[in-house]
Amino acid sequence: MIAQEDLLRLLPLAFDSTDLPLPDKASGKVRDWYTLEGERRLIVTTDRLSAFDRVLARVPYKGQVLNQLSAWWFEQTGGIISNHLLSVPDPNAAVVVAARPFPVEVIVRGYITGVTSTALWYRYSLGEREIYGYRFPEGLRKNEALPEPIITPTTKGVGGAHDERLTCAEVVQKGLLDAAAWDEVQAAALAVFRRGQEVARRAGLILVDTKYEFGRAPDGRILLIDEVHTPDSSRFWKAESYAARLAAGEEPENFDKEFVRIAYAEQGYRGDGEPPVMPAELWAAAAQRYIAIYEMLTGDRFAPGAYPVAPRLLGNLRVAKII
Repeated sequence: MIAQEDLLRLLPLAFDSTDLPLPDKASGKVRDWYTLEGERRLIVTTDRLSAFDRVLARVPYKGQVLNQLSAWWFEQTGGIISNHLLSVPDPNAAVVVAARPFPVEVIVRGYITGVTSTALWYRYSLGEREIYGYRFPEGLRKNEALPEPIITPTTKGVGGAHDERLTCAEVVQKGLLDAAAWDEVQAAALAVFRRGQEVARRAGLILVDTKYEFGRAPDGRILLIDEVHTPDSSRFWKAESYAARLAAGEEPENFDKEFVRIAYAEQGYRGDGEPPVMPAELWAAAAQRYIAIYEMLTGDRFAPGAYPVAPRLLGNLRVAKII
């Protein structure tokens, strides 16, 4: 594990953005991407950390963890469904198939939990029993496992709009996907989630829920795209203490980026207004957690890339003849 003092020294060098000599740059909260020849894209994952729908900080090695962990998961799940990954020319970069993303985020949930407006437990705690098209019985406890994982899709909010809840039937009824494509996506999502739960269990973690994105390749194939089972896209709990905490009515030990949201909530911030300034130690701790999750899931030692990232990235892209 990289020492806290080393991470603190790297905070000013955390990878913020790219300016590559490539066309059609676009940016999300965490990633920058560019158009490449041959129906390909270059995706660069930065160290930006987002929560509450805004970028809050830059965390050393976060981008590398997300990029390399997703690549590892794409390899683990390639036998279930094809994915968009072609190569990893740099620890923070991936060359992918230029798939057309579907307008649906596929959320798979294995537990009834969460406090956001779209979360199962939040809706259940309000007295709802028909949620996302599923009927839930009386007497469920927060944070307990569902009998089987379920899919709770949402629309993709664009232009600042929030995601909207959907039932599985509405995905087809609203014309977001045709029935055959949606059936294929659902089957793949559940299979990938079960694979993720198996791997997480061996690592001493519980994969609670996650978000998947799918798209259609130029040749018509449906692909798994974006990221897979990262601390950004997934909720993880520590398995060892889960049963005792559930029995005691305590919250599970989270092991993802949720502790960042909790730290802000303890300061009274939940997304409205200007966020408070947080201590540098929080971001060093976040870096350590991202690295720990990578090592636990993959079983590999994290090999930190050189900082600053920009010149290293440029050199590796030249070696790979991408620029």
